Amino acid sequence: MFIAKVIGNVVATQKNEKFRGMKLLLVQPYISKDGKLQVSGSSVVAVDSVGAGVGECVLFTQGSSARLTPATKDAPVDAVIVGIVDQIEVEGAMLEKP
Repeated sequence: MFIAKVIGNVVATQKNEKFRGMKLLLVQPYISKDGKLQVSGSSVVAVDSVGAGVGECVLFTQGSSARLTPATKDAPVDAVIVGIVDQIEVEGAMLEKP
């Protein structure tokens, strides 16, 4: 799993039938470095399985694991949001969410 911030919505009126009813969000991955969360890599389009929204810090998974949620089973999905982060603690210190 990875930590990311939801930075936008993705709207696609023409899409694979398996995507009908799925909310697509643009997420920006982060890593923990020097006691802070910092941007890590390119943004990713992820299926929202938990009701996340723009500006929230989330957990997402990629690859074959993304197809294991009830919402994404048998869909051509490579990334899915699986949680909304409340807080992050590293070595006893609370990190500020992105």
